[in-house]
Amino acid sequence: MKRSLNDLKGYTIRANDGDIGTVYDFYFDDQGWGVRYAVVDTGGWMSDRRVLIASSALDSPDWESRTFPVKLTREQVQNSPSIDTEKAILRQHETDLHSYYGWPIYWGGPIQGVFQAAPLLVMDAEDEDEDETLQEEPERDTHLRSASEITGCHIEATDGEIGHMEDFMVDDETWAISYLLVGTRNWLPGKKVLVSPKWIKHLCWEKSNIQVDLTRDAIKDSPEFDPRKPVTPEVEGKLHDYYGRPMD
Repeated sequence: MKRSLNDLKGYTIRANDGDIGTVYDFYFDDQGWGVRYAVVDTGGWMSDRRVLIASSALDSPDWESRTFPVKLTREQVQNSPSIDTEKAILRQHETDLHSYYGWPIYWGGPIQGVFQAAPLLVMDAEDEDEDETLQEEPERDTHLRSASEITGCHIEATDGEIGHMEDFMVDDETWAISYLLVGTRNWLPGKKVLVSPKWIKHLCWEKSNIQVDLTRDAIKDSPEFDPRKPVTPEVEGKLHDYYGRPMD
């Protein structure tokens, strides 16, 4: 089933011998479009430290208690490599983490259900010259992005802006990102629509901008989505029939 990533924030991460903390955020891969890590707020028992838990390490959740079990101990988490989640996550950080826990790496290929459909991040040289602050950002060797950081990102159609990024809809088994939830409040008040990552033609995270290969009219007339309800096969079927292209 496809679930709202925002709704999964606040879930408790439960180790074999007690709770680790609660989900504060998620990191996703903007090339493979899969959720790779949950950022867990340890709530003070580790000096207010936040830790990363790979999505592949999360067992099937208890939806009623809003809990994700993990086959780890609190001591293992406490002794894990320290990573500053306020800064860019580098590949060496990930390598250290996966080596410590014995988690399989994902960057050798896509995880099951995750497609390689996103374009390369592009920024024009003249744009980079205009913003000197970009030169201070550490060079990335991963494509990890914070889900919270992307919320509010501008979404543009081929002929103009259509709204803002509000949420991700993810497969709760593979952690693949199936859709972006776009709110069109500045253009079509109140309407929310689903857009597949496959339709992204250009990304510029530094300018909080995502361009999709759709027109404003196509979005205007597309099926409206109620985020309070699940993404059912019927919902996906209507989207497929309307756009006439693969959804995921």
